[in-house]
Amino acid sequence: GAPYFHDAYKGWSCCQNKSTDFTTFLNTPGCTQGKHSNVKPEEPEKITGNLKKESSPEVVEVRAPIAESLPRPAYTSPLVRLKPNIAPSLKDQMKNLIEQSSQNGEDSTEIKIGESCKNNGCKNTYNGPDVDYSSCKHHPGIPVFHEGMKYWSCCQRKTTEFQHFLEQEGCDIGKCVWVRSDGQEGVVNCRYDWHQTASHVTVSIYAKKYDPSSSFVEINPIRLKAHLYFPQEKGAFGIELELKGIVDVEGSSCSMLGTKTEIKLKKAESGSWARLDIPREVVAKEKEKESKEEADEQVDALDLDDLDLTSQRFTLSKEAMTPKYL
Repeated sequence: GAPYFHDAYKGWSCCQNKSTDFTTFLNTPGCTQGKHSNVKPEEPEKITGNLKKESSPEVVEVRAPIAESLPRPAYTSPLVRLKPNIAPSLKDQMKNLIEQSSQNGEDSTEIKIGESCKNNGCKNTYNGPDVDYSSCKHHPGIPVFHEGMKYWSCCQRKTTEFQHFLEQEGCDIGKCVWVRSDGQEGVVNCRYDWHQTASHVTVSIYAKKYDPSSSFVEINPIRLKAHLYFPQEKGAFGIELELKGIVDVEGSSCSMLGTKTEIKLKKAESGSWARLDIPREVVAKEKEKESKEEADEQVDALDLDDLDLTSQRFTLSKEAMTPKYL
């Protein structure tokens, strides 16, 4: 038989001679007589798994088919203006702002200490009438937001980042303006953020005291455009983005709250977005690179036999020579 060790007992499977001492186990005499052999007996096969030898059912894994991605619409597709849900808190802010402006209507021309300059790009503040405000670096042009690019019409320094656009130094020097004239609109800095779920992408623009009647949000399947007007500052905040994914315009919504504007975009296809938008500058660089590669391919090979390699001797004209060399 075969040796076995169980619960501190040591013995052989052929006989029931058990012992707790290993020396006694080795000195136990055999229980069967036979001829001597120099071949080690075969060990019994160790059976694992299903001891009843029943055939287990075959497991077939079925995966859902991979859906094809939707074709990407054109960036210039018509924009649809979303109907916003205006919160009562924002209506109260506008009501208080109108009442405050009507009460202070007579003193509206008075400049307060700490008032910021209304010229675009200038960061000066009003510190009294005795200070010189003639070195105002500002942008005399208007802000332009087109195809994801942001720049001023006066200096054309284009960028895709809104913060970089706001930090651009002015291209003209003049005198600070503390009260913005009617009909003139400035730029207001607002922070915006986004998050996503399995079915929606939510864009939040954090702002207070903006006029919901003069503000709007427009979208198409791959484009987002938002404009918020602030009557107290006589300025506006605007963004225009090319979205990373495709959205369902009919399933999207907009809410104008007292502390932010929340834009809820419904995804047209399942999947996670790596980022919110695609910088338009990257698209322009790729097109420029492709055009350069096509131009390089069209350059004809230069034949060295067509070159004139004979040496040429250059001499001065008679007008340039001195009388010594004539």
